[in-house]
Amino acid sequence: MELFSSKPGDDGLPGRERGFAMAAVMTVTTMGVFDGSVVNIALPQIARSLNVSPAAAVWVSNGYLLSAAMTLAIFAALAARLGFRTLFALGLGLFTLSSLGCALSSSLAALTGMRLLQGIGGAATLSIAPAILRTVFPSRLLGRILGLNALLIAASTAIAPVLGGAMLSALSWQWLFVINVPLGAIAMALALRAIPGRSEAVNKPFDFVGAILSAVMLGGLILAASAFSQSDGQEVTSSTLTAAVAYGLVALIAGGMFIRCQRRAANPLLPLEIFRSARFSLAALTSLASFISQGMTFVALPFLFQSVYGYSAFASALLFLPWPAGIVLVAPHAGRLADRYSPAIISSVGLCIFACGLVLLALLPEHAQPWDVVARSLLCGIGFGCFQSPNNREMLSNVAREHSGYASGVLAIVRTFGQCLGTAFVGVILSAMAQPALKNVIQQDLAVRLSLWAAAFATVMAIVFSISRLRDRAKQHKPV
Repeated sequence: MELFSSKPGDDGLPGRERGFAMAAVMTVTTMGVFDGSVVNIALPQIARSLNVSPAAAVWVSNGYLLSAAMTLAIFAALAARLGFRTLFALGLGLFTLSSLGCALSSSLAALTGMRLLQGIGGAATLSIAPAILRTVFPSRLLGRILGLNALLIAASTAIAPVLGGAMLSALSWQWLFVINVPLGAIAMALALRAIPGRSEAVNKPFDFVGAILSAVMLGGLILAASAFSQSDGQEVTSSTLTAAVAYGLVALIAGGMFIRCQRRAANPLLPLEIFRSARFSLAALTSLASFISQGMTFVALPFLFQSVYGYSAFASALLFLPWPAGIVLVAPHAGRLADRYSPAIISSVGLCIFACGLVLLALLPEHAQPWDVVARSLLCGIGFGCFQSPNNREMLSNVAREHSGYASGVLAIVRTFGQCLGTAFVGVILSAMAQPALKNVIQQDLAVRLSLWAAAFATVMAIVFSISRLRDRAKQHKPV
């Protein structure tokens, strides 16, 4: 297999060792994707088991997201000091042990606490996973391995709800966490064997002020988004709006202070010099806009399928399958092409296909046939699969290798916050459309259509950012 072949001048690890490192990273990635998907499905059962309200049980999900988001930038910086292997192993160990703690929890407070620790462990591993792949594999194969990673994420996303539902029908919710323990042990053995350690000592002081400001900024953004996304289509109350504005202001102030701190710090938490590469910055903006679009669509479509079309939850899950299936079909080929041709061109083409799919979803008839929904969702998945791995390659390859950990952290941050912002936008739209004068079905239908059109607009913005990279490249190659 070419992924494990060696050629003269290759950087990275020898072929056999690449396989062990790849297995460790992809096992942990699967655990993270599976955990995020099935816990949301299990929330009703968790609420009944712990005798708490559904609204309180939501913090089992939100706690993980909040702690993960707040520590992404911190772990990206720690990777340069601890080394990929040490940080990955510590994060994996924390994630695995806290998974066992989740399974043994008998109260909501204990379970939420374990989920907070689990989020920290997940952030430590997933924030540096693309950087590890870049370090392990030679540059000539970077697009292919990122495409394979995108395929794995899409396949796990498709399988997780079905497998999780089957497990919940036969077993208690605790087993959803227990399954991480043997998988974590296997991944730990592989990681300690194959993932490279720190190449040289780093004695520079850690930017604690930057770390605190980044955590406050990212946590404030998550809480502001959550305030809207939890409205569930109900009209936004004054208290909800006040909380969202307060969190947003805290995030804005902390963000301004963070940027000022990073410009002045001798050893910044996140070197702003990586954004001097226009191609890196534009790729990050492209990723942010595209994940906002995907986040909006993933929240809006369940309302369309269940509230408007009247499908069951299981049937709605089946209607979602074409999206990840399209990514699975295309992502490996897109990654392979990105190793030979311009990643910006390939990702721009993918975004155009994605935008067409979203417009077609927004134009679905009032009584759409299942095959029609499937075809339009599949087109979205094909477009997103064509975009994602080439764009990720563009981000990682346009920074110095020693900054790959920071680039990987930025990639994780824009993905997380793109999806959160997309969810928040749909919450705002659903709340704005919650008018007593409108019948519920009409209200949901209008809100979903508006959300899909907004997602299409966000994708158009992503296309603009992506095409701008081509213009920047043309300027760089323009003869003097």
